[in-house]
Amino acid sequence: MTSLKRGDVVLVNFIFSEKAGAKQRPALIVSTAAYHQRRQEAMVVAITSNVAQQLAGDHILTAWQEAGLVYPSRVTAILRTVRRGMITRRLGSLKRGDLQTVEQNLRSVLGL
Repeated sequence: MTSLKRGDVVLVNFIFSEKAGAKQRPALIVSTAAYHQRRQEAMVVAITSNVAQQLAGDHILTAWQEAGLVYPSRVTAILRTVRRGMITRRLGSLKRGDLQTVEQNLRSVLGL
């Protein structure tokens, strides 16, 4: 993917730690345009359809369908840096309110 922006919901081809395979999972881009200018990576947080559990820093999306997700979903505070080549496609983007809550939660769990 060439153009990424903060708030985009993307599919990431996550490689298993044993390198025995990979699985596509949704993730939220949280890095900025300035970060993307000279880097081959993007910072993302994981998105899961497991909404029964909510841990510190997590946010259950209010507008999950508008974000391009198939199921009700929760943005986790699980932060990862991925190579852009692992991002297979853009699904949508978060609505302003959801993104603001995710940003607030990340600041809180990171002590910023």
